[in-house]
Amino acid sequence: MTFEIWAAFAAASAVLLVIPGPTVLLVVSYALGQGWRTALPMAVGVALGDFTAMTLSMLGLGALLATSATLFTALKWVGAAYLVYLGVKLWRAGDALDAAPRTDAASAAKMLGHAWLVTALNPKSITFFVAFLPAFLDAKADFLTQMLVFETTFLVLAFANAFGYALVATKARRFAGNPRAIGVVNKVGGGLLVSAGIATAAFSGMEKR
Repeated sequence: MTFEIWAAFAAASAVLLVIPGPTVLLVVSYALGQGWRTALPMAVGVALGDFTAMTLSMLGLGALLATSATLFTALKWVGAAYLVYLGVKLWRAGDALDAAPRTDAASAAKMLGHAWLVTALNPKSITFFVAFLPAFLDAKADFLTQMLVFETTFLVLAFANAFGYALVATKARRFAGNPRAIGVVNKVGGGLLVSAGIATAAFSGMEKR
């Protein structure tokens, strides 16, 4: 694996994680209602949920790679198109976070389990990984090594992202409800995703040559 491929994966992953989705909304809801103590259990739960979804996706991709290199290459182009689609969708998204504060008392274990379930059982998670990961996998390199590197990178970023969102929601509640700020995040994130999609398509085209 080249450093450029890893860096592109890390950058695209960071952008995708920052985008508000069901997991981020859950983290923000707990943080708004119960403060900074939610940060660690929620971040651990999110990382475990992403580990579950990503491992299942990677094992499926490994089986596909072993079965048909042509189908795997086609999936890379689908993944690049999917990134562009997500970018356009984010650019056109709303400008507010739909996260109501959760005031119900919850233990750290309950919060961790809730975050794991929401992240792992979200159907979009596995669909996303199946479409996203092939753009960065090298069919000629050792699959297990790539799986280890990509999962470790993504999970570290996922933990940091969830932890950061919880702390920001606790300390900067005005930001979480500021339509202009959220709108800027969506526009910047959307532009970066479209760029990531174009870049991964370019990588796929170079590999074919």
